Amino acid sequence: MHGQQDTRQPTLFIPHGGGPCFFMDWNPADTWAGMGRFLRGLASTLPQRPSAIVMVSAHWLEPQFRLTGHPRPELIYDYYGFPQHTYELTYPAPGAPTLAGELAEMLNAAQLPAQVDPERGYDHGMFIPLKLVFPEADIPVLQLSLRSDLDPAAHLAVGRALETLRERNILIIGSGMSFHNMRAYGDARFGPVSDEFDDWLTRAVQSPAAERERLLTDWAAAPQAYQCHPRGHEEHLIPLLVAAGAGGAAPGQKIYSERVMQTTISAFRFD
Repeated sequence: MHGQQDTRQPTLFIPHGGGPCFFMDWNPADTWAGMGRFLRGLASTLPQRPSAIVMVSAHWLEPQFRLTGHPRPELIYDYYGFPQHTYELTYPAPGAPTLAGELAEMLNAAQLPAQVDPERGYDHGMFIPLKLVFPEADIPVLQLSLRSDLDPAAHLAVGRALETLRERNILIIGSGMSFHNMRAYGDARFGPVSDEFDDWLTRAVQSPAAERERLLTDWAAAPQAYQCHPRGHEEHLIPLLVAAGAGGAAPGQKIYSERVMQTTISAFRFD
């Protein structure tokens, strides 16, 4: 049992930055440097190299859950107004169509309707951070969409349905941002606002599993919730709920936190 615990993969909620921010000049030049260092060091904290990755990106919303089923997904450069070279970035990770079919069955059995999308590519919420975490792009990756209603309970339930993947050396990653108010970045007035929400979020993540689920289900009641994730645009927080749902019984922990563009951004892990 001890050996099994040692190789059980954690689940993660990571920030993916702003567009292709890690691969271009920025002003100030070190705006994304700390986040980039965190992402580059993340693989070394895992119990072993994952055999596959299930990635839940804030940038894929569908009426029902969908999974990438293409064996060689193309990249979707779903960011706008950035330098030309950022539209030539590559990340040739293989897909995982067999696993996609299996996960669709698992979710449907859990009364969470899901289907495989045979054509969908990898969006930047996947390939931008993974270029830092696993730059070799040699681990199969399967993307799971959010459901466009952004229902917290449904996304926690999806995580619970997928938790057993962790015993099979499959890494579950939620990719978003713990603070995501586009009009607030760079505004010093939002520093304290982001701190208040981040403190609440950290306490919720670190709570025992039942309490964690209760708090995250009602995350909109948190202090400053809609200042940090404007109503109708909560998609950058919801991948955390999938990671938390798959987190099992152990309390989560904060593994990164930094002021970026005047706001606090954090990452979390569930072992």
